[in-house]
Order: sequence, then structure tokens, then C-alpha cells
Amino acid sequence: MTHREIMRALSGLLLGMFAAILSSTIVTNALPQIIGDLGGGQSAYTWVVTATLLSMTASMPLWGKLADLFSKKLLIQTSLVIYVAGSLVAGLSQNPAMLIAVRVVQGLGIGGFVGLSQVILAAMIPPRDRGRYSGYLGATFAAATVGGPLIGGAITDTPGLGWRWCFYIGVPVAVAALVVLQRTLRLPVTRREVRIDWAGAALVSAAVSLLLIWVTLAGDAYAWASWQTVAMVGGSLALGALFLVVEARASEPIIPLRLFRDTTIALTSVASLFVGVAMFSGTVFFSQYFQLARGESATMSGVMTIPLIVGMSVSSTLSGQLISRTGRWKHWLVTGGLLITVGTGLLSTVRYDTPYARVGVFMALLGLGLGMLMQNLVLATQNQARPADLGAASSVVAFFRSFGGAIGVSVLGALLATRVSAYTEDGLADPAAGGGASSAAAAGGGIPDVNALPGPLRAVIEGAYGHGVGDVFLYATPCALLALVFTLFIKETALRTTTGGGDEPPRP
Repeated sequence: MTHREIMRALSGLLLGMFAAILSSTIVTNALPQIIGDLGGGQSAYTWVVTATLLSMTASMPLWGKLADLFSKKLLIQTSLVIYVAGSLVAGLSQNPAMLIAVRVVQGLGIGGFVGLSQVILAAMIPPRDRGRYSGYLGATFAAATVGGPLIGGAITDTPGLGWRWCFYIGVPVAVAALVVLQRTLRLPVTRREVRIDWAGAALVSAAVSLLLIWVTLAGDAYAWASWQTVAMVGGSLALGALFLVVEARASEPIIPLRLFRDTTIALTSVASLFVGVAMFSGTVFFSQYFQLARGESATMSGVMTIPLIVGMSVSSTLSGQLISRTGRWKHWLVTGGLLITVGTGLLSTVRYDTPYARVGVFMALLGLGLGMLMQNLVLATQNQARPADLGAASSVVAFFRSFGGAIGVSVLGALLATRVSAYTEDGLADPAAGGGASSAAAAGGGIPDVNALPGPLRAVIEGAYGHGVGDVFLYATPCALLALVFTLFIKETALRTTTGGGDEPPRP
């Protein structure tokens, strides 16, 4: 494909990527109002986010394998249709259970698009030139990931719209992506015998889902050290072991175990797991920091995350361009790992009264690191994979990143709730805060409206959330450091100058 043809097809991928990622982040700042209107509690608040991450993570390996067997164009269009249907119904939700169920459907579509977009990019462009174009995907991913809360906050605060439009807004973008992809995406045909490893798909989905359900509910519905923990973790490990047995015997495994014999693929997968923790801790908890620790509106909360957006977009695009020009990529991974480690470490020092300029610099450092790592870890994996395994290899990296993010959101969210509760109790012990049962009741039991609290109590709650979010980043820092350590051991190899695979005959 010529540069012009690639850019035309890429425009459809970028539109779809923006719509898919936007839908998973746009509800962040709107969730307090959504859950309040639907009559839900703290558990529903967590599950609206986690349900999408869970289905997205569990479905990625299946989408990746299907991409090695069926038309990539048809599959990515199918994922967009699933996403559109889920979005329309989500906007009509009448109760928390309905919304959570539909968010699972949305996650299936998002998982397909995120994984398949990398596969299609690899089918169109050889690794030597791919960094130039993958940078555009990375920048779009960054803008949608961090811009979602900004857009969601603005929609929620706008009279005449309301939170239901947070689900509707991505529909026209997704439909436009469908039309553009239909007109511009042309890939050469690959004939292969179709044998789908349904047993492997079911086992990996069940193992991941059980583990994520345990992480989400532990510390709330039951104690971390409990029989439920033993049963769910043990069950997840047993399903995982059975999955490995099935994959070793399957003729067309959903995740070919031979991929992990390649050191580069194994290391990029593990590094992506820890990158996911850092990425989602930065996007999910910043909204709570700005709204609950600093008293900002939903719209301003989104505006204040712009340094993170700019950092991710600039570094993703620039590193991709320079990789295509020089063919060197490892130093970008190492630099990115160093920056996210420094960024999360510095963010662990923030409090409710930390000057915004300082917080903005810390966010920019984290964004620069994430932009250098996310797309280039995929590039390193695709460069090592055989053409027949391109879809599976690409989805494996995306799977581990999403899996890390889901675990990070659940564990760090539970940590935040625990720390905020402890800091609030300490603050209420001060007579100046107006301590006592009434104050404690006003401060606990859900997501507080800090603007409605009396001055002394508001100071306590803002201080608790400011310190609690700082603790979240303190615990995320070791994960960022592990991502850096694993990138150090990745061996740099020359980028290939050919692509492999496709699914449509070329146009005459």
C-alpha cells in the first residue's frame, strides 16, 4: 500500500479507536451522577468500570486468533457493530444491573477493535515503517483515554444533555469508522483451514474473569484473607492450568504457547502487564483527585488532565516517527519505563494542596513514558511473530496490558477506599473538624459531594482523598519499576521490511 492508501485506511482505524476507547473512559467523571440516578451503591460504581475491562480483557485472545483465521476487515467491522449496539442500549439503562450487563457487551466490541487495529496495521505496514503509523494510533489512544473524562464531564454538566449522552456520543463516530473502513481497507487474501479453539477461549475467559471478580470484591464483600479468596484464586489457577493443557494439545490454540518461547514476546507481555497498572491508575484516579481532593467540577477535572494527554500524544507520535527513520527502538522502551517510574513516584507525593503546576509536570512525565511504551511494546512483539501468528501475538500484548489495568483499577481502588476511610477517621478526631457521629456519617458511605459539606469537614475529606490518591501512586510505582526492569532485558533486533498476511484480494 502507498502512503496515501495507508493514511486513508488508517483514518478509519483512528476513528474507531477513538470511539472505542472513549466509551471506556467517558463515564469516569459522570459515574457519581449515573449511579445516583439509577439508585446504585459503591459496588455498582466499581462494576460499571470493571465490567468493561473484564470483557475486553477476556475476549482479546479470541479476537486475535480469529484474525489469523478470518477476514480482518469483517471482524473489525463486527466489533464496531457490537460496540454501537451496546452503546445505544447503555444510554437507555433503567437500573445498575442493566447498565453493567450492557457494559459487558461494550467491552466485547472494544476488545475486538483495540486488538484488531494492531493486527491490521501489521498486515498493511512492515515493522521497519510501522512506528511512523503506530504513533498515530498511540496518540489517538492517549487522547481518548484521558480526553474521555473531560468530554464526559462537559456532557454531564451541560443542561439538556445529561449522562446518557456519554454513551450516545461515540455512536456517530463508530458509524463513520465503519463507512471509511468499508471504502478504504483492502488486504490480500490468506486461505487457511478454520479450526477455532473454543475450549481454550472458554477456559482463558473463565480464569481471567474469576480472578478479576475476586480482586474487585475482595476487601468489600469479603475479607482478603477468607474462604472466598481461597476458592476463587484456587479456581482461577486450576482453570489456568487446564487452559495450558488444552493449548498444548490444540491444533489451532487461542494463544499459541510457542510464542512465549521467544524471549522478546515473553518480556514484552510481562512489561505490558505492569504498564497497564500505571496507565489505568493515571486515568481513573486523577478524576477523583481533582473532584474530591481539589473540589473541581467534572469539566475542570478533565481539563486538568491535559498535561497527561499532551505527554502521551507527543511521545507516541515522535517516538514512532524516529523509530521508522532510524530503525532503533529499544532505547525508547527503556526511556519510557524510566519516565513512568519517575512520574508515578513523584505523583505519590501529591496532596490536596499541592500546586497544580507541580502536579501537571508529574502528569506530563507519566504521559511521556506511557506514550513511548504502549505502541512500541506491540511493535517489538509483532517484529518477532510469524505471519501466521500475527493476530495472536498482537492480542497477547494488548491482553496483558488490559489485564494489568483491570487488576490495577480493582486493587488500587480498594486501597484508595481503605486509605480515605483511615485518613477521614483521623481527621474527624480533631475537634476543629466538627467530629462526632453526624460528621462521620456525612463523610462516609459513598462518594461525597465536597461542595455541600461544611468548611471544616470539607477540609478533612479533601485532605483524605488527596493523601489517598498519593498512596495509590506510591503502590503503583513498584509496578512501573518492574516494567522498566523487564524492558532492560529485551534484546533489540532489526525491524523487518516486509509484512505478513491479510484477507482480501487486491483491487485491480
